[in-house]
Amino acid sequence: MTTTSDETAWSLDVLLDLFDVQPAGPDRFTGATGIEGEEGRVVVEGTQVLAQAIVAAAKRFPDKSIRSAQAVFARAVTVGPVVEFDVDVVHEGRSVATAVVAASQNGRRCVTVTVLADVPTEDLITHHLPRPMVAAPDEAFAARMPLPGRDVRLVDVHEVNSPDEVGPPELYAWVKYDPVPQRDDLAKALLAHFTGHLGISTTMRAHAGIGTSQAHLTVSTAPMTIGISFHEPVRWSGWILYSHESTQVGAGMSYVRGTVHTDDGALLASFVQDGLIRPLRTSDAAVAARARL
Repeated sequence: MTTTSDETAWSLDVLLDLFDVQPAGPDRFTGATGIEGEEGRVVVEGTQVLAQAIVAAAKRFPDKSIRSAQAVFARAVTVGPVVEFDVDVVHEGRSVATAVVAASQNGRRCVTVTVLADVPTEDLITHHLPRPMVAAPDEAFAARMPLPGRDVRLVDVHEVNSPDEVGPPELYAWVKYDPVPQRDDLAKALLAHFTGHLGISTTMRAHAGIGTSQAHLTVSTAPMTIGISFHEPVRWSGWILYSHESTQVGAGMSYVRGTVHTDDGALLASFVQDGLIRPLRTSDAAVAARARL
């Protein structure tokens, strides 16, 4: 599916179809890029490619569970040409498997994802970080992040992209999907997909006069790495809470860490992000805004 936004529209069902990459030979899968984003953006979200890589690895190791994925976004993927996912198996044992998934477009490697898979066992010991005690979804503010099948509400933040919305470098987002995928690989891909959406906004929130509404116009922004660890069992219904904390920004890069909890307190995943935040270079102005970082 490589149509424009005038011919079709984004929805959760469309997104899940994109995640479900298809076999194209031994240890190789292919995936579509989807449609243009808001305002005709032709740069594919890095976490969409990460989600596809997770599904590719899960199909390569069907008897195991994906436990972590560490992505580096080296080059932008653009809307249109198919993306090829080559799974380089480092080790495949009875209990644990590791692979490096390389996502390429037009013969150029764009994203690499190191994946760990294993066979979960019974608990020997167990504990987890409690869910932050923040306002409930019905007390939060609806976010302008339209996607039929997904509801996003932000705690104590009216307009997340505004340079005038200033507060501590943390963001709490309640997210609800309908439907929630029953397949383990698609559920994990969906959890990973949202991890790149608010990290840079979290960092910018602590600094007056700068916000993600300026991204690709006067400021270059992009997630450069994302790592996610899944904490079994990864099952949920209803609302889930994405918590973000920016612990450092400087020298053009920010660092954000976060968690994903269910409404009743189960910890589903933990994640980290390195994000690029830099002034738009003069040379970048020659690139159309719809294709800029």
